[in-house]
Amino acid sequence: MNKYVKKTKIIATLGPAISTKEIMIELVQAGVDVFRINFSHADYEIV
Repeated sequence: MNKYVKKTKIIATLGPAISTKEIMIELVQAGVDVFRINFSHADYEIV
Protein backbone atom coordinates (compact mmCIF):
# COMPACT_ATOMS: atom_id res chain seq x y z
CA MET A 1 0.00 0.00 0.00
CA ASN A 2 1.25 3.46 -0.90
CA LYS A 3 1.93 5.40 2.30
CA TYR A 4 1.48 8.68 0.42
CA VAL A 5 -2.20 8.21 -0.41
CA LYS A 6 -4.06 11.53 -0.45
CA LYS A 7 -6.42 11.56 2.52
CA THR A 8 -7.44 15.20 2.41
CA LYS A 9 -10.42 15.94 0.15
CA ILE A 10 -11.30 19.30 -1.38
CA ILE A 11 -14.96 20.32 -1.43
CA ALA A 12 -16.08 23.22 -3.65
CA THR A 13 -19.41 24.98 -3.47
CA LEU A 14 -21.20 25.60 -6.76
CA GLY A 15 -22.82 29.01 -6.84
CA PRO A 16 -23.41 31.83 -9.33
CA ALA A 17 -19.68 32.32 -10.00
CA ILE A 18 -19.30 28.71 -11.14
CA SER A 19 -21.92 28.48 -13.83
CA THR A 20 -20.22 26.75 -16.74
CA LYS A 21 -19.00 23.23 -17.40
CA GLU A 22 -15.58 24.59 -18.36
CA ILE A 23 -15.07 26.21 -14.95
CA MET A 24 -16.06 22.97 -13.20
CA ILE A 25 -13.58 21.02 -15.34
CA GLU A 26 -10.83 23.49 -14.41
CA LEU A 27 -11.65 23.03 -10.73
CA VAL A 28 -11.47 19.23 -11.02
CA GLN A 29 -8.12 19.55 -12.78
CA ALA A 30 -6.97 21.82 -9.92
CA GLY A 31 -7.81 19.10 -7.39
CA VAL A 32 -11.46 19.43 -6.34
CA ASP A 33 -12.86 16.06 -5.22
CA VAL A 34 -16.51 16.88 -4.42
CA PHE A 35 -18.97 19.62 -5.39
CA ARG A 36 -21.89 20.80 -3.28
CA ILE A 37 -24.67 22.96 -4.71
CA ASN A 38 -25.61 26.18 -2.95
CA PHE A 39 -29.29 26.91 -3.69
CA SER A 40 -29.44 30.04 -1.53
CA HIS A 41 -28.46 32.28 -4.47
CA ALA A 42 -30.67 30.83 -7.21
CA ASP A 43 -34.03 29.28 -7.87
CA TYR A 44 -34.28 25.52 -8.31
CA GLU A 45 -35.42 25.99 -11.92
CA ILE A 46 -32.24 27.91 -12.79
CA VAL A 47 -29.91 25.28 -11.39
